[in-house]
Amino acid sequence: MFKVHAIAPQRLPALLKAMPKAELHIHIEGSLEPELIFVLAKRNGVTLPYADVTALRSAYAFTNLQSFLDLYYAGASVLLHEQDFYDMAWAYFEKAAADHVVRAELFFDPQTHTARGVAMGAVIEGLHRACRDAQAKWDISADLILCFLRHLSEEDALETLEEAMPWREHFIGVGLDSSEVGHPPENFARVFARARELDLHVVAHAGEEGPPAYIWSALDTLHVERIDHGVQAVHDAALMKRLADSQMPLTVCPLSNLKLCVFNSLADHNLGQMLDAGLCVTINSDDPAYFGGYLNENYLQTFAALHLGAQQAYRLAANSIEASFAPEEDKHRWMHQLKVCFQDFAEND
Repeated sequence: MFKVHAIAPQRLPALLKAMPKAELHIHIEGSLEPELIFVLAKRNGVTLPYADVTALRSAYAFTNLQSFLDLYYAGASVLLHEQDFYDMAWAYFEKAAADHVVRAELFFDPQTHTARGVAMGAVIEGLHRACRDAQAKWDISADLILCFLRHLSEEDALETLEEAMPWREHFIGVGLDSSEVGHPPENFARVFARARELDLHVVAHAGEEGPPAYIWSALDTLHVERIDHGVQAVHDAALMKRLADSQMPLTVCPLSNLKLCVFNSLADHNLGQMLDAGLCVTINSDDPAYFGGYLNENYLQTFAALHLGAQQAYRLAANSIEASFAPEEDKHRWMHQLKVCFQDFAEND
């Protein structure tokens, strides 16, 4: 077994970049860069309320989750055709490949698009085709998770799930996202029960801006397999113990938390505290086009701010692989690759 402590601190940034890792919390619409927004707007004849890329990017000054969502939904307005969804996902996969992502589980928000008259099939088929091509070109294992917008009704979510059923083979699970505060998980108990009946994986955003009670509800009412975000759990000792004992995965997004003012600085982030408490934490990029960094950038900035080391790097990467919904044989292969990567760095120091 490699000796993690043998890896020199100055080698840590290179290790973070090189190690194989999974991304379990990426909103594909949140990877839509301003440059591509303008390309798609021109292609589709959509007029944007921004003069150019610089003007749009300068609007990325968020005070909370809602201020971001307002801009996020405006950006999505350029997505109209199957090829648009393919191009957006392909641009993400190019960055994921460079970041040594071996597994990506992409969230997508069909209600954002069907409400504008975009066909469900255009959304799912475009994204699925990009996933298939990313596997062929870069050997990235990728699947889709259909998310419900929690500021809309559960009836709308149920209708969306049924509308997506002709493409059931193209997505592996459902999630819950959008405006958290005031929209507790229990509001979606029926649609999550229906998803479980369909043998879909279930995850939910909880405890980003919302209270620990939302995490309890996601666990006990929705029966989720992962908690997306979950950083507010530290305010509830009983919840922290439960999360540690069950090894419930938490898909934490540090740069997102910083950009949306959940923490004043990365140095204030509680990821290290959650690791120390024995929680199964992972690092993810959330909406990287808006929050200043894809997966490796989240690792690099977080490790620098929190003074984390090679041992935490191995644990976070291993957590991401084990917490994924990939087949077990793939997980074993990636874990072997991870160990070999760390072995190489330990031997070369």
